[in-house]
Amino acid sequence: MLRIALPNKGRLSQEARELFTDAGLEIRAAGPRALTASLGGEFQALFVRAQDIPEFVADGAADAGVTGFDLIQESGRELDELADLEFGRCRLAVAAKEDSGVTTLDDITAGMRVATVFPRITKAFFHERQVAVEVVPVSGAAEIAPHIGIADVIVDLVSTGSTLRVNGLHEVATVLESTSRLISTPAVRADIARSRALDELVGALSSVLAARGKRYVMANVPRERLDDVKRVVPGLNGPTVIDIMNGGAFVAVHSVVAAATIYRTIADLKALGAEGILVTRIERLMP
Repeated sequence: MLRIALPNKGRLSQEARELFTDAGLEIRAAGPRALTASLGGEFQALFVRAQDIPEFVADGAADAGVTGFDLIQESGRELDELADLEFGRCRLAVAAKEDSGVTTLDDITAGMRVATVFPRITKAFFHERQVAVEVVPVSGAAEIAPHIGIADVIVDLVSTGSTLRVNGLHEVATVLESTSRLISTPAVRADIARSRALDELVGALSSVLAARGKRYVMANVPRERLDDVKRVVPGLNGPTVIDIMNGGAFVAVHSVVAAATIYRTIADLKALGAEGILVTRIERLMP
Protein backbone atom coordinates (compact mmCIF):
# COMPACT_ATOMS: atom_id res chain seq x y z
CA MET A 1 0.00 0.00 0.00
CA LEU A 2 1.53 3.29 -1.10
CA ARG A 3 1.36 6.26 1.25
CA ILE A 4 0.37 9.45 -0.57
CA ALA A 5 0.90 12.82 1.17
CA LEU A 6 -1.92 15.24 0.33
CA PRO A 7 -2.44 18.88 1.37
CA ASN A 8 -4.57 19.02 4.50
CA LYS A 9 -6.34 22.31 3.77
CA GLY A 10 -6.85 25.11 1.27
CA ARG A 11 -7.47 25.12 -2.45
CA LEU A 12 -4.80 22.52 -3.17
CA SER A 13 -6.46 20.12 -0.74
CA GLN A 14 -9.90 20.52 -2.30
CA GLU A 15 -8.71 20.08 -5.87
CA ALA A 16 -6.47 17.12 -4.98
CA ARG A 17 -9.43 15.39 -3.33
CA GLU A 18 -11.59 15.99 -6.40
CA LEU A 19 -8.93 14.62 -8.75
CA PHE A 20 -8.36 11.47 -6.71
CA THR A 21 -12.10 10.89 -6.40
CA ASP A 22 -12.60 11.30 -10.16
CA ALA A 23 -9.78 8.79 -10.69
CA GLY A 24 -11.67 6.21 -8.64
CA LEU A 25 -9.59 6.72 -5.50
CA GLU A 26 -12.29 7.89 -3.14
CA ILE A 27 -10.98 9.33 0.12
CA ARG A 28 -12.48 7.40 3.04
CA ALA A 29 -11.56 9.04 6.33
CA ALA A 30 -12.80 8.38 9.85
CA GLY A 31 -13.72 12.05 10.20
CA PRO A 32 -13.05 15.55 8.82
CA ARG A 33 -10.00 15.97 11.07
CA ALA A 34 -8.50 12.54 10.42
CA LEU A 35 -4.79 12.61 9.57
CA THR A 36 -4.98 9.50 7.39
CA ALA A 37 -7.53 7.95 5.05
CA SER A 38 -7.97 5.02 2.71
CA LEU A 39 -7.87 5.69 -1.01
CA GLY A 40 -9.95 2.86 -2.38
CA GLY A 41 -8.08 0.30 -0.31
CA GLU A 42 -4.95 0.32 -2.48
CA PHE A 43 -3.39 3.57 -1.28
CA GLN A 44 -3.29 5.46 1.99
CA ALA A 45 -3.56 9.23 2.21
CA LEU A 46 -1.56 11.24 4.74
CA PHE A 47 -2.89 14.76 5.30
CA VAL A 48 -0.12 17.28 6.03
CA ARG A 49 0.74 20.89 5.25
CA ALA A 50 1.48 21.45 1.57
CA GLN A 51 4.87 23.00 2.40
CA ASP A 52 5.87 19.89 4.39
CA ILE A 53 5.07 17.39 1.65
CA PRO A 54 8.44 17.61 -0.16
CA GLU A 55 10.16 16.74 3.14
CA PHE A 56 7.77 13.87 3.89
CA VAL A 57 8.41 12.35 0.46
CA ALA A 58 12.16 12.98 0.42
CA ASP A 59 12.59 11.42 3.86
CA GLY A 60 10.49 8.36 3.00
CA ALA A 61 7.58 9.10 5.35
CA ALA A 62 5.41 9.07 2.22
CA ASP A 63 5.96 7.23 -1.05
CA ALA A 64 4.51 10.03 -3.14
CA GLY A 65 2.88 13.40 -2.62
CA VAL A 66 0.92 16.21 -4.22
CA THR A 67 2.08 19.78 -3.73
CA GLY A 68 2.95 22.95 -5.61
CA PHE A 69 6.00 23.27 -7.85
CA ASP A 70 6.95 26.43 -5.93
CA LEU A 71 7.13 24.47 -2.66
CA ILE A 72 9.11 21.67 -4.31
CA GLN A 73 11.69 24.16 -5.57
CA GLU A 74 11.87 25.94 -2.24
CA SER A 75 12.52 22.67 -0.40
CA GLY A 76 15.72 22.04 -2.35
CA ARG A 77 15.19 18.27 -2.01
CA GLU A 78 15.96 15.75 -4.77
CA LEU A 79 12.53 14.62 -5.95
CA ASP A 80 11.09 13.03 -9.08
CA GLU A 81 8.18 14.88 -10.68
CA LEU A 82 5.82 12.20 -12.01
CA ALA A 83 3.00 14.34 -13.35
CA ASP A 84 1.82 17.93 -13.70
CA LEU A 85 -1.65 17.83 -12.16
CA GLU A 86 -2.51 21.23 -13.69
CA PHE A 87 -4.43 22.73 -10.76
CA GLY A 88 -3.28 25.36 -8.25
CA ARG A 89 -1.89 27.46 -11.10
CA CYS A 90 -0.05 30.58 -9.92
CA ARG A 91 3.27 32.36 -10.35
CA LEU A 92 6.00 33.53 -8.03
CA ALA A 93 6.60 37.16 -8.87
CA VAL A 94 8.74 40.13 -7.92
CA ALA A 95 6.55 43.08 -6.90
CA ALA A 96 7.13 46.64 -5.73
CA LYS A 97 5.15 49.66 -4.49
CA GLU A 98 3.45 51.70 -7.16
CA ASP A 99 5.48 54.79 -6.22
CA SER A 100 8.80 52.98 -5.68
CA GLY A 101 10.26 53.70 -9.09
CA VAL A 102 10.96 50.00 -9.55
CA THR A 103 9.42 48.95 -12.87
CA THR A 104 11.93 46.38 -14.17
CA LEU A 105 14.50 44.01 -12.69
CA ASP A 106 17.22 46.46 -13.72
CA ASP A 107 15.83 48.88 -11.11
CA ILE A 108 16.63 46.39 -8.32
CA THR A 109 20.23 46.99 -7.32
CA ALA A 110 22.75 45.57 -4.87
CA GLY A 111 21.84 46.09 -1.21
CA MET A 112 18.10 46.37 -1.75
CA ARG A 113 15.97 44.26 0.59
CA VAL A 114 13.59 41.60 -0.71
CA ALA A 115 10.93 40.17 1.61
CA THR A 116 9.66 36.69 0.80
CA VAL A 117 8.28 33.40 2.08
CA PHE A 118 10.56 31.73 -0.50
CA PRO A 119 14.12 32.69 0.52
CA ARG A 120 15.86 29.79 -1.28
CA ILE A 121 14.23 30.52 -4.63
CA THR A 122 14.68 34.26 -4.21
CA LYS A 123 18.39 34.01 -3.41
CA ALA A 124 18.97 31.75 -6.41
CA PHE A 125 16.98 34.05 -8.70
CA PHE A 126 18.96 37.18 -7.89
CA HIS A 127 22.27 35.29 -7.61
CA GLU A 128 21.78 34.11 -11.20
CA ARG A 129 21.40 37.77 -12.19
CA GLN A 130 24.46 38.73 -10.14
CA VAL A 131 22.52 41.18 -7.97
CA ALA A 132 23.52 41.01 -4.30
CA VAL A 133 20.18 41.76 -2.65
CA GLU A 134 19.42 41.21 1.03
CA VAL A 135 16.74 38.56 1.37
CA VAL A 136 14.37 39.10 4.30
CA PRO A 137 12.49 35.89 5.17
CA VAL A 138 8.91 36.38 6.37
CA SER A 139 6.29 33.83 7.38
CA GLY A 140 3.40 35.42 5.51
CA ALA A 141 1.72 38.66 4.38
CA ALA A 142 4.77 39.79 2.44
CA GLU A 143 2.65 42.54 0.83
CA ILE A 144 2.96 44.70 3.94
CA ALA A 145 6.77 44.65 3.99
CA PRO A 146 7.41 47.57 1.57
CA HIS A 147 4.85 49.74 3.38
CA ILE A 148 6.47 49.41 6.80
CA GLY A 149 10.07 49.68 5.66
CA ILE A 150 11.03 46.03 6.10
CA ALA A 151 11.88 45.61 2.43
CA ASP A 152 12.11 47.50 -0.85
CA VAL A 153 10.42 44.80 -2.93
CA ILE A 154 8.83 41.40 -2.37
CA VAL A 155 8.77 37.99 -4.03
CA ASP A 156 5.38 36.37 -3.50
CA LEU A 157 2.77 34.10 -5.07
CA VAL A 158 0.34 35.72 -7.49
CA SER A 159 -2.79 34.26 -9.06
CA THR A 160 -4.85 37.13 -10.45
CA GLY A 161 -2.81 40.05 -9.13
CA SER A 162 -5.78 41.52 -7.27
CA THR A 163 -4.09 41.21 -3.84
CA LEU A 164 -1.10 43.16 -5.10
CA ARG A 165 -3.29 45.91 -6.52
CA VAL A 166 -5.33 46.20 -3.32
CA ASN A 167 -2.10 46.68 -1.40
CA GLY A 168 -0.66 49.29 -3.76
CA LEU A 169 1.85 46.96 -5.44
CA HIS A 170 2.57 46.03 -9.04
CA GLU A 171 4.34 43.09 -10.65
CA VAL A 172 7.88 43.62 -11.86
CA ALA A 173 8.86 40.17 -13.13
CA THR A 174 7.95 36.48 -12.92
CA VAL A 175 10.34 34.23 -11.03
CA LEU A 176 8.61 30.94 -11.88
CA GLU A 177 5.26 29.46 -12.92
CA SER A 178 3.74 26.90 -10.58
CA THR A 179 1.12 24.15 -10.68
CA SER A 180 0.54 21.12 -8.48
CA ARG A 181 2.78 18.13 -9.16
CA LEU A 182 2.79 14.47 -8.17
CA ILE A 183 6.23 13.72 -6.73
CA SER A 184 8.17 10.71 -5.50
CA THR A 185 11.78 9.55 -5.05
CA PRO A 186 14.10 7.08 -6.84
CA ALA A 187 13.92 4.86 -3.73
CA VAL A 188 10.28 4.02 -4.52
CA ARG A 189 11.21 3.05 -8.07
CA ALA A 190 13.81 0.61 -6.72
CA ASP A 191 11.00 -1.53 -5.29
CA ILE A 192 9.23 -3.40 -8.12
CA ALA A 193 5.85 -3.65 -6.37
CA ARG A 194 5.79 -0.02 -5.24
CA SER A 195 7.02 1.15 -8.65
CA ARG A 196 4.18 -0.72 -10.37
CA ALA A 197 1.62 0.76 -7.97
CA LEU A 198 3.06 4.20 -8.60
CA ASP A 199 2.70 3.76 -12.36
CA GLU A 200 -0.92 2.73 -11.86
CA LEU A 201 -1.53 5.86 -9.79
CA VAL A 202 0.07 8.11 -12.42
CA GLY A 203 -2.01 6.44 -15.12
CA ALA A 204 -5.26 6.86 -13.20
CA LEU A 205 -4.69 10.55 -12.47
CA SER A 206 -3.38 11.31 -15.96
CA SER A 207 -6.43 9.69 -17.60
CA VAL A 208 -8.73 12.04 -15.68
CA LEU A 209 -6.64 15.08 -16.61
CA ALA A 210 -6.56 14.06 -20.26
CA ALA A 211 -10.37 13.81 -20.31
CA ARG A 212 -10.91 17.28 -18.91
CA GLY A 213 -11.76 19.79 -21.60
CA LYS A 214 -12.77 17.02 -24.02
CA ARG A 215 -16.12 15.70 -25.28
CA TYR A 216 -17.10 12.53 -27.13
CA VAL A 217 -19.17 13.18 -30.26
CA MET A 218 -21.23 10.60 -32.17
CA ALA A 219 -23.12 11.39 -35.33
CA ASN A 220 -24.53 9.78 -38.43
CA VAL A 221 -23.00 11.50 -41.45
CA PRO A 222 -23.33 11.12 -45.23
CA ARG A 223 -20.74 8.66 -46.51
CA GLU A 224 -19.92 10.97 -49.38
CA ARG A 225 -18.93 13.75 -46.95
CA LEU A 226 -16.42 11.68 -44.92
CA ASP A 227 -13.40 13.63 -46.10
CA ASP A 228 -15.03 16.87 -44.92
CA VAL A 229 -16.14 15.25 -41.65
CA LYS A 230 -12.58 14.17 -40.86
CA ARG A 231 -11.52 17.80 -41.02
CA VAL A 232 -14.28 18.81 -38.61
CA VAL A 233 -13.69 15.99 -36.07
CA PRO A 234 -10.07 14.82 -36.50
CA GLY A 235 -10.10 12.97 -33.15
CA LEU A 236 -6.97 11.66 -31.47
CA ASN A 237 -5.74 9.56 -34.38
CA GLY A 238 -8.63 10.18 -36.73
CA PRO A 239 -12.38 9.62 -36.15
CA THR A 240 -13.85 6.14 -35.81
CA VAL A 241 -16.10 5.33 -38.78
CA ILE A 242 -18.65 2.53 -38.41
CA ASP A 243 -21.10 1.13 -40.94
CA ILE A 244 -24.74 1.38 -39.85
CA MET A 245 -27.03 -1.60 -40.39
CA ASN A 246 -29.41 -0.55 -43.16
CA GLY A 247 -27.76 2.83 -42.99
CA GLY A 248 -27.50 3.21 -46.71
CA ALA A 249 -25.78 6.46 -47.51
CA PHE A 250 -24.96 7.18 -43.85
CA VAL A 251 -22.14 5.96 -41.57
CA ALA A 252 -21.61 6.52 -37.86
CA VAL A 253 -18.68 8.69 -36.83
CA HIS A 254 -17.29 8.80 -33.28
CA SER A 255 -14.59 11.24 -32.20
CA VAL A 256 -13.02 13.09 -29.27
CA VAL A 257 -13.19 16.88 -29.64
CA ALA A 258 -12.36 19.97 -27.60
CA ALA A 259 -15.15 21.05 -25.25
CA ALA A 260 -14.33 24.72 -25.74
CA THR A 261 -15.36 24.61 -29.41
CA ILE A 262 -18.11 21.99 -29.28
CA TYR A 263 -20.75 24.49 -30.41
CA ARG A 264 -18.77 25.10 -33.61
CA THR A 265 -18.20 21.37 -34.15
CA ILE A 266 -21.94 20.67 -33.94
CA ALA A 267 -22.73 23.51 -36.33
CA ASP A 268 -20.14 22.28 -38.84
CA LEU A 269 -21.45 18.70 -38.64
CA LYS A 270 -25.02 19.86 -39.22
CA ALA A 271 -23.83 21.87 -42.23
CA LEU A 272 -22.40 18.65 -43.67
CA GLY A 273 -25.75 16.91 -43.29
CA ALA A 274 -25.06 15.02 -40.06
CA GLU A 275 -27.98 13.55 -38.11
CA GLY A 276 -28.48 12.13 -34.63
CA ILE A 277 -25.61 14.11 -33.13
CA LEU A 278 -24.82 13.04 -29.55
CA VAL A 279 -22.30 14.72 -27.24
CA THR A 280 -21.19 13.18 -23.93
CA ARG A 281 -18.62 13.93 -21.25
CA ILE A 282 -15.53 11.75 -20.87
CA GLU A 283 -14.54 10.52 -17.43
CA ARG A 284 -11.15 9.12 -18.44
CA LEU A 285 -8.99 9.21 -21.52
CA MET A 286 -6.03 6.89 -21.93
CA PRO A 287 -3.86 8.10 -24.85
